[in-house]
Amino acid sequence: MIKSVMVQKKVVILGGGESGVGAAILAKSKGFAVFLSDKAILQDKYRDILIREGIEFEHGGHTEARVMDADIVIKSPGIPDKAPLVAALYKKGVQVVSEIEFASWYTSAKLIGITGSNGKTTTTLLTYHILKTAGLNVGLAGNIGDSFAWQVAEKQFDYYVLEISSFQLDNIERFRPDVAVLLNITPDHLDRYNYQFQNYVNSKFNIIQNQTENDTFIYFEDSEVILDELVRRDVRSQRLPVSLKGPLPKGGFLADSLLQIILKDSTFSIPFADLPVKGPHNAINALAAILVAQAVGIDQESIREGLRTFVNAPHRLEQVAILDGVTYVNDSKATNVDSVYYALGSFEQPVVLIAGGVDKGNDYSQIEDLVRQKVKALIILTPDFEKLEKYFKGIVGQIYITQDIQEAVSQARAWAQPGDVVLLSPACASFDLFKNYEDRGEKFKQAVRQLV
Repeated sequence: MIKSVMVQKKVVILGGGESGVGAAILAKSKGFAVFLSDKAILQDKYRDILIREGIEFEHGGHTEARVMDADIVIKSPGIPDKAPLVAALYKKGVQVVSEIEFASWYTSAKLIGITGSNGKTTTTLLTYHILKTAGLNVGLAGNIGDSFAWQVAEKQFDYYVLEISSFQLDNIERFRPDVAVLLNITPDHLDRYNYQFQNYVNSKFNIIQNQTENDTFIYFEDSEVILDELVRRDVRSQRLPVSLKGPLPKGGFLADSLLQIILKDSTFSIPFADLPVKGPHNAINALAAILVAQAVGIDQESIREGLRTFVNAPHRLEQVAILDGVTYVNDSKATNVDSVYYALGSFEQPVVLIAGGVDKGNDYSQIEDLVRQKVKALIILTPDFEKLEKYFKGIVGQIYITQDIQEAVSQARAWAQPGDVVLLSPACASFDLFKNYEDRGEKFKQAVRQLV
């Protein structure tokens, strides 16, 4: 049965990227009068699609009166609620929602929502791959892949696996995933949340706010932040915890080098060494994906086949090359400190660490002990190097500062010895020197290949 929605007459889309154009197409297909407005200049491909679809739009600025006349506004996740135009919409009482919220009104598919400060993409891709390998009719959307709303408008999937960021969760009202996954919550994007960690926690927990006793909630039990929050909240869904600290009465855990799943009517185990993704954080991701698969009825053999054939996305502990006995690893997606914690924990070898970028309120004490144990040299890759240099001076024996990725890689090669790892794991956003984390990772790989 299709979820009910209050009929709206005028829909304004703020933002003309993938999610905004997808929302515009879905809104048009449902009979709304649609207007898309973007402060920036639209990419040619999206402008051409809007013209082809006959959807009215503007770019390079907002016509405020036109936006304020909306019955409902679907806002790009990149636009904060405190933006003046959005604040004015709230003040007027205009309904402002995310594309995730809007699209969920028009599908009867089973929804799997995956969030967390780290590991979202890997867990989402692994879950999607297991479900697809098992033969389910499943779509991939949210913060990855094609627009959720666009797919709802044009395809007929029975399941959606959705990677959902805190920004997307900020503007939900009735969105209710049948299976929700919360991998972890560590300080990230605090600049967006007025540097109040609780605001960020609240956003992440929006993923379960509408769940019922018929839904499933999978979460990382080793997180004190999550456990403390669960004590304060009325959680109606069925809980399935994940842990790296040994046996649980139900859920998934790592013990005796085995991933083990215990549910009411089944048990399941797989050797940790057989995972297609390495490192302890990926044990969490794999356990969550396995629990999702079992929650939607996939048998154990199909799960094993999905795990066996999975290939992770780039820029996540991606081995680039082994040169003169030194392993070069691209972990450019590590845009916060917690990601670097798990990355460093994945290696026993000495590490030459390349870090730095746009600091989002980082607390480097999280990785201080690991850095002392494992990092023989630190290369700081950013114009804004003072905070990193000040914190790790005296902790790391050698520190080098640069704004050039090729220079960073060359210096890493000079310091690294056979058996060492050169690890790009920045702990920061990429926008100081690069277009995005993908651009940073690709340039790192190019620089490594030029060493040959």
